[in-house]
Amino acid sequence: MKLSERPAAAMKLVGGRLCLDFVNSVGGRRPALPSEKGSEVREDHLNDYGDLLAWSQHAGLLTEGEMQKLFRESRQQQVEAALVFERAIALREAIYRLCKAILNKTLSRQSDLARLNQELAIAHGRVRLAAGEENFVWEWTDTRNALDRMLWRIADSAAELLTTGDLTRLRECGGKDCGWLFEDTSKNRSRQWCDMRDCGNLAKVRRFRTRSHADAR
Repeated sequence: MKLSERPAAAMKLVGGRLCLDFVNSVGGRRPALPSEKGSEVREDHLNDYGDLLAWSQHAGLLTEGEMQKLFRESRQQQVEAALVFERAIALREAIYRLCKAILNKTLSRQSDLARLNQELAIAHGRVRLAAGEENFVWEWTDTRNALDRMLWRIADSAAELLTTGDLTRLRECGGKDCGWLFEDTSKNRSRQWCDMRDCGNLAKVRRFRTRSHADAR
């Protein structure tokens, strides 16, 4: 299967921020039991480094050419690619738990902050100040064969959300076993679903069936 044909390359990007779309690279999440941490991932769409590349190109982090080049590089550096993939999943779940702590108004786990800070330290070691057309700009360096280059942008997006974003607009989809996160940018802060055409319509159908069964009694 071509990278562009993998499920990870066709996922909906509805989070409103890169880091939230990355958290949503799963089919859904079942809530954890009170004694458990995190959540149970349902149908993960990131299963290897190739999936990570496919998602990254889909999300605009890589061009088609860059994706193919990194894929060839990953074939030559399979151990390194596997380690990058492990870092990606660990970062994704750390961002998810940090966001859930905000939603639940609980303390964030230090291990999750440490994970994000670890990736930020790597990312910020790859930026430099450069002259732009009207002012100075930040630019990424040494990206050519860096297998983890997509993680730099994802970690940076998460830091931006947590430090400058309006965290009162962070939401979790109300769909059954969905668990996707998004930034509610509606004027009246009324968005409930990751996508009205999916979880929203399913909720309407469930409510209709519940009323129909009640009326039939």
